[in-house]
Amino acid sequence: MPSYITSIGTAVPENCIEQSSIADFMVRASQLDANEARKLRVLYRSTKIRKRYSVLNDYGKTENFEFYPNTADLEPFPSVSQRMLAYRQHALPLALNAIKAALTHNNKVLKTPDFTHLITVSCTGLYAPGLDIELVQALGLSRQVQRTSINFMGCYGAFNGLKMANTIVKADPQAKVLLVCIELCTLHFQKKIDDNYLLSNALFADGAAAVIIEGQPKTLSLEMQSFHCDLLFEGHNDMAWHVGDFGFEMVLSSYIPRLVKGGLGELMNQLQQNTDLPTFDFYAIHPGGRAILEAAESQLGITPEDNRYAYEVLNDYGNMSSCTVLFVLQKLLQERTTDDVGKHIFSCAFGPGLTLETGIFNIV
Repeated sequence: MPSYITSIGTAVPENCIEQSSIADFMVRASQLDANEARKLRVLYRSTKIRKRYSVLNDYGKTENFEFYPNTADLEPFPSVSQRMLAYRQHALPLALNAIKAALTHNNKVLKTPDFTHLITVSCTGLYAPGLDIELVQALGLSRQVQRTSINFMGCYGAFNGLKMANTIVKADPQAKVLLVCIELCTLHFQKKIDDNYLLSNALFADGAAAVIIEGQPKTLSLEMQSFHCDLLFEGHNDMAWHVGDFGFEMVLSSYIPRLVKGGLGELMNQLQQNTDLPTFDFYAIHPGGRAILEAAESQLGITPEDNRYAYEVLNDYGNMSSCTVLFVLQKLLQERTTDDVGKHIFSCAFGPGLTLETGIFNIV
């Protein structure tokens, strides 16, 4: 039995901050000299990100900080426990906004369905009892709803959530699954003057996405046809996510676009040999960064116009880790009409491992 994505809702925090303002904050916080500051601002401009959203408003300020200390060097730097307290404070409201968006139809918020399963995805915060239990209580879901939490997988985490939902609905066509991805990446700003950290500070942002997966389609739903994945062990040290003393630390090397390009090409060759791939009409690529999008285009043989939904999300929101590809899918789906029924979407995301995850969807 097939399974269908019947709705996608997204949400971002209220603090919208221009990329140039974030660069100014980082220059001051890291106490860069004139030459270092110039290089950092060039890096921020090269990202093709215009603005990002954060649960913290400090990144748009020069004084009177609320989360960081009001000192020149931001010392004492916030600890992991302080960042996790902020995650717990902000995660639930943002997730609820995304769910409300998923339940909105013709500007009316529909009654919360009797969800049988709840899947939560996040790599930027942990606590227990966790977000899943808080969502059950806040939404008034059955206390017997089956819960699954997918944690610390990084930018490809949404695909693991979708695959889990797909398996559930195929086993029980009456199941109604709510998938929620919530990432508060900006809680984990690092001051280290290292290319890995400077790049991650320039890319990541906060956001949430909610997806409803069912056994019966609605108008312009996405049938989840197949998923495929691969691991590039040679990239094990080029993209990583560690818990440090002062937040979670993202490692991003300059080799990632090259690895993605080669790995995606190899994966596509394997798919073409082993399955009857449809002709793809649309693309929803995780916008991990400008260079990664360009590498994917080169290997898939597509143009920036074909990849426009990813660029629009990157420009307007930055990289929100696991929920970002769902923003891209939502934007793509919003422009579809009944004339697009039967057309196919190729989607992919990348993360630590180095992991490649792909999904093939059919518009119904």
